[in-house]
Amino acid sequence: MTIPTYQELMLPLLRVLGSAASEIHQKECTRLVAEMLQLSEEQRLARLPSGLQTYVHNRIGWAGWYMQQAGLLEKPKKGFLRITEEGRRLLAKDLAAIDNGVLATYPAFQQKVMKGTETDKEKIEGGPPPNGQTPTDQIEEAHQNLNATLASDLRDLMGKMDPYKFEQLVVDLLFAMGYGGSRAEAALVTQKSNDQGIDGIINEDRLGLDVIYVQAKRWQSTVGREPIQSFVGALAGKHANKGVFITTSDFHKNAVEYAKGVHNKVILIDGQRLAELMIEYGIGVSTVRTIALKRVDSDYFEEE
Repeated sequence: MTIPTYQELMLPLLRVLGSAASEIHQKECTRLVAEMLQLSEEQRLARLPSGLQTYVHNRIGWAGWYMQQAGLLEKPKKGFLRITEEGRRLLAKDLAAIDNGVLATYPAFQQKVMKGTETDKEKIEGGPPPNGQTPTDQIEEAHQNLNATLASDLRDLMGKMDPYKFEQLVVDLLFAMGYGGSRAEAALVTQKSNDQGIDGIINEDRLGLDVIYVQAKRWQSTVGREPIQSFVGALAGKHANKGVFITTSDFHKNAVEYAKGVHNKVILIDGQRLAELMIEYGIGVSTVRTIALKRVDSDYFEEE
């Protein structure tokens, strides 16, 4: 699925604002541009990895910001955009596209974005950032790359853990996710001796209204259908309806299909998903640095 870059969205956004009688809210700009480009529902709904915004809305926001720096657009009030006379003059030239190279011809853009240095000029005139990314895209991608490396390291470490310590890791994760009632109750999940194919039992909620049976396997090889079938059989023996099978490795396609087809609710968590959950819930990882991303508080500058 390809989503237009913020530079590819500049001209459509300028056209939308150029055809409007007055200013338009940025959310409405997103809708109108998406309709103009006939973007699919999948393209419109695709969200940044953080989940905070859709790609389209975020990139249209950056397209608008860059054109504001060139004096083509202005923000008359919070959340709204309006085309300027300079923007109308550019629109009248009937260009095939607008990008940072076009914006770089405007002194205001040079002063605000390029900052007069040769290095910055090369950045702007030489084309868009990598893959046409917005600064937000670059931050999100860097975060994803760091987490991918971290997840790989976690999988390597889990593969070398003592099996019982690995089971404790699973307990810590499930408790962090809100299962197990009290911490003391959650600590009783794992058992030194396997109980008929069940490694442990954990409360689904703090009141213990239902329980989840857990199988935690520190394996290197791919988990096939047979271990999942044995686990389901163990659940049946306990008259249980819910189970979670967790492994440090991966699941074969036939194991996944089997789990989907059984009456019991069986969730499979492979090594990659396990590592991602550990990162999300802070198990086995620590925060090295926190970066606060800030934006202008428009309310502060508005007159009462």
